[in-house]
Amino acid sequence: MEYGLAGKTALVAASSQGLGKAVARALVLEGANVMITSRNEEKLQEAAEELNGLHKGRVAYTRADVTKAEDIRQLVAKTVETFGTIDLLVNNAGGPPAGTFETVSDEDWQYAFELNLLSYIRLIREALPYLKKNGGKIVNIASSSIKEPIPGLILSNTFRTGIVGLTKTLATEFARDNILINTVAPGRIATERVAFLDKVNAEKLGITKEEMEARMKSAIPLGRYGTPEEFANVVVFLLSEANSYVTGQALIVDGGMVKAI
Repeated sequence: MEYGLAGKTALVAASSQGLGKAVARALVLEGANVMITSRNEEKLQEAAEELNGLHKGRVAYTRADVTKAEDIRQLVAKTVETFGTIDLLVNNAGGPPAGTFETVSDEDWQYAFELNLLSYIRLIREALPYLKKNGGKIVNIASSSIKEPIPGLILSNTFRTGIVGLTKTLATEFARDNILINTVAPGRIATERVAFLDKVNAEKLGITKEEMEARMKSAIPLGRYGTPEEFANVVVFLLSEANSYVTGQALIVDGGMVKAI
């Protein structure tokens, strides 16, 4: 299958580690030019050196805090300055703090909104003029909580669901410009974020992290956590020329864990 990504330009948010970095790597291996970004300059530099070492697509980086509108404007401008345009946009952000309704504050709610929903809106708005030029692709990364809320993650459960509504609405609005937009929702993928959540839940239950991980894996039909590479493969397909008719959809990459239809 030809993905047709060679020479395309992608902007991938939250991409110095974890799922974002895995997506960036998969795109580079297909010959795409990729702008990576996060708040951590040191990690960005290391990731850029690693990805450029693949000797496929070109990689540049720009430090940005996606909760700040001006940072997003500068990020998009730097991407266009470096590579000439933006063909592909991957919206991604770290998870908000864990907590229940009675433990999170107004400040927590505001921060989670700006991080996990408003940043997506702002990035799409800034990149849209370039995506319109030749038709583009957008993937919004969410969480399996879009189908089944995760206990103790009320902030994520609330705003990740908003991503689905945004995606579905924009699929209709952007279709006339041949822009395809989809949501991809990871389940238990072996990242630092999932390891942290396993540790938090283990402490709550008074068990070891290893016991917690075993419990979680027992609820997954495939019996294991997914790899970042497996997740990235789904995103890359949706961004590629191989996808010409899938838009407005929410795909869950979870090894069959979520039982909701």
